[in-house]
Amino acid sequence: MEIPIIRDVLEESNLRAQENRALFDEHGVLVVNIMSSPGSGKTMLLQKTIPALKERGFSSAVIEGDITSTIDSERLQPLGIPVVQANTEPFGGDCHLGSHLVQAALKHLDLSAIDFLFIENIGNLVCPAEFYLGENRRVVVLSLPEGEDKPLKYPLMFRECDLCLLSKMDLAPHLEVDVELMKTNIRKTNGHIAVLPISAKTGEGLSEWIAWLLRARVGQS
Repeated sequence: MEIPIIRDVLEESNLRAQENRALFDEHGVLVVNIMSSPGSGKTMLLQKTIPALKERGFSSAVIEGDITSTIDSERLQPLGIPVVQANTEPFGGDCHLGSHLVQAALKHLDLSAIDFLFIENIGNLVCPAEFYLGENRRVVVLSLPEGEDKPLKYPLMFRECDLCLLSKMDLAPHLEVDVELMKTNIRKTNGHIAVLPISAKTGEGLSEWIAWLLRARVGQS
């Protein structure tokens, strides 16, 4: 009697991610996977981050993930950088980017001309954290309007990330949000995660964020 063996559903995904990582390492590209809920401010963050890196002599590119539309890619076009749209609707509308989509996007990028590659993942605090894409660093953006409880409700995302950006800090005076409790809840899920308050609108925390990226590039792993 033949006994069927079910392959790990992540096996092929991880193999492709490893292939992606080999390419990144070969070309010395630091890859940052940015994840969050919808509307947390990922695209605006990139709109501020990429020019700041350019001022320091570093080039950037973006793989823009979404279920459908090119809205966020269009917002990034004025930056004059390579942007590749990766939509999941043709593949069933997945709520995360897969390593196969990243691999396909890489065919449209000249990695030898890129210092930083940002993957703006699909807005979701669950699925994206489960899939390795070949990235060097993982960042979760948590906006103040989402409230203090999100790290406790969606702990995997915070456990899997290296840095949490507390975004939309400019709204703090207008919201009944306990920022310190939010930080405490983040660290309850991951005692090693760095937490950085930031506002893409006012520039608060932007220099610290850029410094974090540059340190990550120096200590690339």
